[in-house]
Amino acid sequence: MDKKDLIAHSPVRYFDVTNAGLKDGEMGLITAKKGLGKTSVLVQFGIDSLLNDKALVHVSFDQQSSNVIAWYSSVLAEIAKKKSLNLDDVNEEIVRNRTILNFNQETFTLPKVVNTLKAMKDGGIKISTIVVDGLDMNKASCADIKCFADFIKSEKMTAWFSFTNEAADLKGTLDTDKLENFTSVAHLAAEGKALSLAILKNGEGKVNLDAKTLLMSKA
Repeated sequence: MDKKDLIAHSPVRYFDVTNAGLKDGEMGLITAKKGLGKTSVLVQFGIDSLLNDKALVHVSFDQQSSNVIAWYSSVLAEIAKKKSLNLDDVNEEIVRNRTILNFNQETFTLPKVVNTLKAMKDGGIKISTIVVDGLDMNKASCADIKCFADFIKSEKMTAWFSFTNEAADLKGTLDTDKLENFTSVAHLAAEGKALSLAILKNGEGKVNLDAKTLLMSKA
């Protein structure tokens, strides 16, 4: 199996069409109500980075490592199943370049996460992409979010966050001073039996999600 096939058929290619993808030094935010599929979207971004040989750190504030690992295995298997691809060679490479961190927001703030990432980097671990899942943005201060954004910018990384929020417009998503730290914002919502990821900031259009697999697909 050629890894290029997996990259070419990555669900993130559908997201690329919206022009809401992140450049080095930028952060993005995915919002939705609880249980709709935010984690799946972040994992798809994470897998796409790993397939492109970019080391990934997955930071979870609401799931154990075993659950996060299961998400990656499930999403990757669904991608491969759609195109009848063999994953044996890729799985080992993904595990090698992926680090999963679990924190409790009550005791671990974003600046502490930054310190952890700096320590990893100083220890020789290369990091290109970060996904942060399960953080309550309402409990995170503007200063803490800016601290993280400044780190991402200075290190020329990219970071995707998830946030449980039902607002379908940008104004209802976050306070302006917090929102300005995010280059791209998209909202995931149910439309009948379908799921749709609509771009609210930086780009336009929307991406559908398969209701069964939660993979991004053509709108």
